[in-house]
Amino acid sequence: MLNVNIAGIEMKTPIIAASGTFGFGEEYEDFVDWSTVGAISVKGLTLEPRLGNPGRRVAETPAGMLNSVGLQNPGIAVFIREIMPRIKKYGVPVVVNINGNTVEDYARITELLEDVDIAGIEVNISCPNTKHGCMAFGVVPETAAEVVAEVKRRARVPIIVKLSPNVTDIVSIARAVEEAGADAISLINTLLGMAIDTKTWKPILGNITGGLSGPAVKPVAVRMVWQTAQAVTIPVIGMGGITSVQDAVEFFLAGASAVQVGTGNFLNPRLINDIAQQLPDYLASHKLDHITRLVGQMQKEGY
Repeated sequence: MLNVNIAGIEMKTPIIAASGTFGFGEEYEDFVDWSTVGAISVKGLTLEPRLGNPGRRVAETPAGMLNSVGLQNPGIAVFIREIMPRIKKYGVPVVVNINGNTVEDYARITELLEDVDIAGIEVNISCPNTKHGCMAFGVVPETAAEVVAEVKRRARVPIIVKLSPNVTDIVSIARAVEEAGADAISLINTLLGMAIDTKTWKPILGNITGGLSGPAVKPVAVRMVWQTAQAVTIPVIGMGGITSVQDAVEFFLAGASAVQVGTGNFLNPRLINDIAQQLPDYLASHKLDHITRLVGQMQKEGY
């Protein structure tokens, strides 16, 4: 009833642990029933280790969370040598989220993953392009497509491209990465935001701005998933503010073939399990025998 194939990645359920909020899976080992986790998108990895941003990195906001962690990670070599051998025991498809400052960074990481037993690569194109004034790759169709084409040329596994919502036209970006070879699209990444301490008059985050996630972004995420799903032929993976089975259902109705759960894991470390366990009852109550029967079934007429 819940098994899906996303661009060649076989999953027991369409509920995926989102990158950046689930670590490498080990952090949730004492809480999660792996039998209902569709896949893990591991914490974002770069070519070299990163310490992340200085100062305060997380701030709670109304119905959401700001973060400016800054891609702190041990680097791709440590992941391949030490972490991947440990997390294989979960029996869950591992999707490696990759990040870079240049197209060459993305290409090199992909080459290093060639002989690693992973299920897929998630290409985060919200990173700053240092050759183009630190403008994020994912805000311009041409640079987004350039990254995807180079990764696709080297990848032996399906590639999922993670889109930034900080654009004026999400459809043009989605179509560009599809044409460049993306096997699937995931969205949305965090929205750019900031918060100010009214006592000190200073920014709360050390980096001043950060990524907004959580329930506050869900309406934006659902809208962008709906727009994207209508514009491309490859699978769409939805994320952004999912904290319940009803939230997940919204994304499926909008056209998502799978969903990722992110910030909600901090509130409930068993959230992925809860959604996967409750989905069959929802499907049965609507006389549906499989999750695919729900995808894209939003009725166009409003109230």
